[in-house]
Amino acid sequence: MTADLPEMSAFKDMHVGLFDLDGLFCHKLMQGRKAAKLAEKGYSFCDVIHAWDSAEVQWDDHRTYIDRPAKIHTGTLRRWPFGPDAGLMIADFTGDYGVLSPRNQAARQLDKAAAMGFEVTAAFEYEFFLLAETPDSLRAKNYRDLDHFAKNNRTYSLQSAAAHGDLFDGLRAVMETLDIGLDSLHTELGPGCFEAPLAVAKGLKAADDAALFRNFARAYFARQGLTSVFMSKLDPGLSGQSGHFHISLQKDGPAFSDPAAPDGLSQTAHAFLAGLLQLMPEMLVLTAQTVNAYKRLVPGAWAPTWASWGVQNRTCAVRIVNDTPEATRIEFRVPAADSNPHAVMALCLAAGLHGIEQGLTPPPPTTGSAYDVTPEPAQRFPRDLIEAADRLEASTTARQLLGDTFVDHWVRSRRFEVQDYLRHVSDWEIKRYIELF
Repeated sequence: MTADLPEMSAFKDMHVGLFDLDGLFCHKLMQGRKAAKLAEKGYSFCDVIHAWDSAEVQWDDHRTYIDRPAKIHTGTLRRWPFGPDAGLMIADFTGDYGVLSPRNQAARQLDKAAAMGFEVTAAFEYEFFLLAETPDSLRAKNYRDLDHFAKNNRTYSLQSAAAHGDLFDGLRAVMETLDIGLDSLHTELGPGCFEAPLAVAKGLKAADDAALFRNFARAYFARQGLTSVFMSKLDPGLSGQSGHFHISLQKDGPAFSDPAAPDGLSQTAHAFLAGLLQLMPEMLVLTAQTVNAYKRLVPGAWAPTWASWGVQNRTCAVRIVNDTPEATRIEFRVPAADSNPHAVMALCLAAGLHGIEQGLTPPPPTTGSAYDVTPEPAQRFPRDLIEAADRLEASTTARQLLGDTFVDHWVRSRRFEVQDYLRHVSDWEIKRYIELF
């Protein structure tokens, strides 16, 4: 939290919100003094946000859509970036209903890490497309023949940075107001494609920063008449959009580093890595949560396809970054830009800490292209959202680490997503079959 931030009651207005299962920030605007009162005496929020999909279609018919007890986390206080005298705070459900929250799951795993003597630092990096479109123009075009912003964009392009500097200065200003650091900002592969690695933060703030970055980047660009796209795979001819997760542990110094080891990694790092690799395939749906996500996890989309690791190897699911002992970390390359960052953190920590507890040992690293390796069946990723949901449901270890209630709810939400998808007929199907039968 910014050091000179006033008390919440000093703000005229306060935006208080919770993240739903897809990481969308669902909020209410209230007076600052009312927010201060609710933070002290208790808060509640409608439970529908954990019982609907991203199109706001209710799928959990066991819910009565009532207000459930929640807590406003005053330590999350930030400035609202689109007007003066306004702040923002994150809340979350408590009690039995709070178990369903990915953010609470991440907090549980952070508490476990602390009990094991570890401090967690982490950061996300996001790729996204910018379209010269508005919601009205997207609908008018039926989401086809989209007009990309900066069509001649090239990776690490000086020209794009020079031509559109004012636009991205505005983005940085929004994030600075929100106390979200941008480690850098640069162009990426494809028309109107950009990447924003976020600054390292401690604990839950790293995932909060990531979730708020996506929500407020969309809002900022919309105010400029543009549409930002964080979906995993926008077009078969374009690369997928990543949301890589960097994580490290500290215990009297960098816990992942051993300068004397050939790969620079400590036994703690090897055990954490082994747990992540072992559980990644069966818990994949926590980070590949949409139908679209599995169209990115294929060869040629700059994304991994199986539970692999390597030192500085970007074809693997886990890339070890070991430039210096202090910067030694695990880069989890499976998450897409639309993955729920709190679910990603919960998965990574739960699996990694399990590896440390069990004293697991990772397989040998992949030194060449991971795409050229034929993995063992247990290392392969699920092929689609259906298989991924089935794998999580059947995982006894995931249930032990995350609890039956959370696992069952997450699985149900993903199966509803699949059912809705399977009712639709794609352009590909029409073009392929209309004249055959």
